Amino acid sequence: MGEAERGESAPRTFVSYWCGKGHEVRPSFALEPGVEIPEQWECTRCGLPAGQDKDNPPAPPRAEVYKTHLAYVKERRSDSEGEEILAERLGELRRRRGTE
Repeated sequence: MGEAERGESAPRTFVSYWCGKGHEVRPSFALEPGVEIPEQWECTRCGLPAGQDKDNPPAPPRAEVYKTHLAYVKERRSDSEGEEILAERLGELRRRRGTE
């Protein structure tokens, strides 16, 4: 399918973006009213954020440290609440077993 079947393509501009590793990405954007050129673009080589300022690229995103389920529970509950809940559950188990 050629250009004759699709119609003429919109005029385009190429914008350079650089990531923290020095990679350059050059996506193209249509030159039409209402088309905004983003300040940042994802580097296609390494996945880091890339900006239009070659000397000052955006900082890489901070990776969240993996947390266990227990770590999340400890964020929501104090030690005394945890001990209270544990004692309650152990009591229920003992009653079910008939060992209380």
